[in-house]
Amino acid sequence: MESIIIGGGKIGYNLLKTLKERGYQVTLVERDRDICARIADELDADVICGDGTDLEVLDDAGIAEAEIVAAVTGTDEENLVICQIAKISFHIQKTIARVNNPKNIEMFKALGVDRIVCSTEVIANLIESELDREEYRIIQTFERGSMLLVELDIGHSHPWCSMVVKDLRLPQECVITSIVREEKVIYPRGDTQIHEGDKVLFITNHTALMELMDFLRDRRS
Repeated sequence: MESIIIGGGKIGYNLLKTLKERGYQVTLVERDRDICARIADELDADVICGDGTDLEVLDDAGIAEAEIVAAVTGTDEENLVICQIAKISFHIQKTIARVNNPKNIEMFKALGVDRIVCSTEVIANLIESELDREEYRIIQTFERGSMLLVELDIGHSHPWCSMVVKDLRLPQECVITSIVREEKVIYPRGDTQIHEGDKVLFITNHTALMELMDFLRDRRS
């Protein structure tokens, strides 16, 4: 699964670096040749030099295989155009756009951009949650992305299925806030049992989330 970042400025650079460090396949598109050369050299990353609104450039970047496109240039209008091209021309399911002017947020939403954000950490978390969406979904972020509200789907084979809350092995920085069961919200106690089909919501940070996901994957294998 691949994501494409358009824009090699500070946000694009840090976003590329963050996702590569987390082990994801990601390509960056930037029109400035000097910036492309520097980023490719510093991060040993896949960098395409070209206009992110050009269909041929996007095709060269592998957009046909991408699941997510993040437009993080310094221009709101360009980010909007990129997201619309990704949706209309390449049928990308998830687009994320950086917005510099808060007045443009409603327009971006009305024109079909899936997520509108400005923080590097928030964008990285959104991309990661979509790429790993079978495991969890980040519902909301707080404190500039340092705190996450996460939703976890419980299938019949999930390690938490049929367990009670007090027996769950949770990182210290992870607190279960509620369980959604058949459209009803349950505020769990220690003896609350988790059922197949539940959606478990919890507050955590990124480090604790990765620790929890690694633990759950080990339990499944």
